Amino acid sequence: MIEGPGIIAFPTPIVNRQGRHMVNNWWNFIQFRLFPPTCILCHRPGAGELDLCAGCRAELPRPGPACRRCAEPLASDAGWVCGRCQRRPPAFDRTLTLFRYASPVDRLILDLKHHRRLANARLLGQLLHLAATDWPACDLLVPVPLHPRRQWRRGFNQSLEIARFAAHGLKLPLDSRRCRRLRCTDTQAELSARARRANVRGAFRAEGDWRGRRVAIIDDVMTTGATADALARALKARGALEVQVWVCARA
Repeated sequence: MIEGPGIIAFPTPIVNRQGRHMVNNWWNFIQFRLFPPTCILCHRPGAGELDLCAGCRAELPRPGPACRRCAEPLASDAGWVCGRCQRRPPAFDRTLTLFRYASPVDRLILDLKHHRRLANARLLGQLLHLAATDWPACDLLVPVPLHPRRQWRRGFNQSLEIARFAAHGLKLPLDSRRCRRLRCTDTQAELSARARRANVRGAFRAEGDWRGRRVAIIDDVMTTGATADALARALKARGALEVQVWVCARA
């Protein structure tokens, strides 16, 4: 099942697609007028439609030279692929990363995951949308799924919340139903790279027909790429033509 982008979800088809689009545009206009953007970091007025001011945005930790496949930091920017991707190519084809996993981006992500600061998901999704505008085209976005038990405990899936806003800005479909996490895997944070790969091996299943689709996986943080690799393998096993990974931060 594919979800169309949009901030408001109507449970019944009370209006057609054009009518829904008009209602969403009016609702966004009203929200902007009643609650103008305010910088999440310093509480000054936001720039444009972002909850981020120009000064704080300029201070965010941008990535330097990196592997074009997995975004592993490199010593120089020569469009190279890192040694690890040469020895063990991941199933995904390229990675777009917004920031290094450093202050204050790490706090934005942690506050989203552990303190339900859902406004942070909106900001991160909007920034992904802006960064992906000049990125190679894809057909749809797929957030990394949580196991149902973990999602029930947390109350939401942070990758899905980020993906909603990226999909809305890019006017791309969002598919959050046809990829499932089969096992409630151990938390990756304390595991080695080898243990991470073993932990998520076979952890995902893609259902339905993905033949010829160009997919972008959405996640909050990439460390070794093991999770994205496992999900990309499941997608390509179902026929996906290309799998990109879009992440908010690279650790």
